[in-house]
Amino acid sequence: MAPVAAMLLAKPHPSVLVSSTPLPSSNRIAPLASSASRRGCGLRVSAASVAAAQPAPPSQPAAAAGAAALSRVDVLSEALPFIQRFKGKTVVVKYGGAAMKSPELQASVIRDLVLLSCVGLRPVLVHGGGPEINSWLTRVGVEPQFRNGLRVTDAVTMEVVEMVLVGKVNKQLVSLISLAGATAVGLCGKDARLLTARPSPDAAALGFVGEVSRVDPTVLHPIIASGHIPVIATVAADEAGQAYNINADTAAGEIAAAVGAEKLLLLTDVSGILADRDDPGSLVKQVDVAGVRRMVADGKVGGGMIPKVECCVRAIAQGVHTASIIDGRVPHSLLLEILTDEGTGTMITG
Repeated sequence: MAPVAAMLLAKPHPSVLVSSTPLPSSNRIAPLASSASRRGCGLRVSAASVAAAQPAPPSQPAAAAGAAALSRVDVLSEALPFIQRFKGKTVVVKYGGAAMKSPELQASVIRDLVLLSCVGLRPVLVHGGGPEINSWLTRVGVEPQFRNGLRVTDAVTMEVVEMVLVGKVNKQLVSLISLAGATAVGLCGKDARLLTARPSPDAAALGFVGEVSRVDPTVLHPIIASGHIPVIATVAADEAGQAYNINADTAAGEIAAAVGAEKLLLLTDVSGILADRDDPGSLVKQVDVAGVRRMVADGKVGGGMIPKVECCVRAIAQGVHTASIIDGRVPHSLLLEILTDEGTGTMITG
């Protein structure tokens, strides 16, 4: 793991040792000459009293704590160029998948988001809620179904999706951000007509799965300018008011383009784009739009990765500088991607 993001929120580790010049084994000093020969006054100082006045060498735990503190300061210093580069810039983060299942990972993502806000970035959080939706569908006796990475959404599923995403997941995330020390504003695509939907071309098979026909970011501008974090659930309505389930990756890409984001980040359940889908070690660290299109055409990218890649390519075509697909299961993956050169997933460039 790259040192910058790995250490930004880390606590001092008791096993850290400091390497320095060995300290003397005692506080002994050379015997003092007589006051008559060394000083013009009659003050006499005993060797014992001088030794007692000398500072004791630091204990092992104190030295370790000092080294850990210095290491954290070094990490912050190394992060400075990245903080300066992104200060005042909007970054759109799509949050979902396994990172929503684990309370520990969820807390890590929220802390990272708040930290980015505190150092001057302007994050926008767009979330799904797949695991939570699946859980509630099972409770009402509906078996979740997917086609090409998209949820098949009939009328009952659509009702559950809206209740879970807008009423439960969205407000839970707003509350967690507030507890972490930032201010969040919860929205869905229906609010202020932020997102207007249209039926998917494959509506006969997918049901109420929609595409984004229009984004009106007017409501987002004052929220972002005030230093607050918009938290957006991807449920939207069409011109007639019919609710649609919008793929969160797709919605995040369109929102990123509409607000002029510097960067789009998609948190996923995989390490990124693989050159060989059967080889987890074949991670592609960086690829341009032409290269990733060739990978799709050659069948190297498939399944649920296709809509993620497509939304990244579309966002870049509309002015977003870079888009990254990163592993949300990795602690502090957001910080690793933004505040280090190494990154943690696949970055797509124009």
